[in-house]
Amino acid sequence: MIKQSAVHEGAEAIAIQALGFIASDPELLPRFLSITGIEASAIRQVAREPGFLAGVLQFVLAHEPTLISFSEAANIAPGEVGKALRHLPLGDSSYQTSI
Repeated sequence: MIKQSAVHEGAEAIAIQALGFIASDPELLPRFLSITGIEASAIRQVAREPGFLAGVLQFVLAHEPTLISFSEAANIAPGEVGKALRHLPLGDSSYQTSI
């Protein structure tokens, strides 16, 4: 049986990969910043907030071409992105904080 903390860490890893993917794309990054209202200079600070990583995955999941591109670049199945979202704070109402 996989421990909940390992699942959470795996979900965080996928979200961090997604953030790197977004940050490295000259078209996606401005769109992400615009939609979220985050200043580029504040990403590091905001990234520590609960729900930020869930927001990154929600951004990726909201646009199928972005999801497919990210999944291919990260070598993970698109469905794994949605599963990861559910294991992050504010990614789903069933998220468990008692890890």
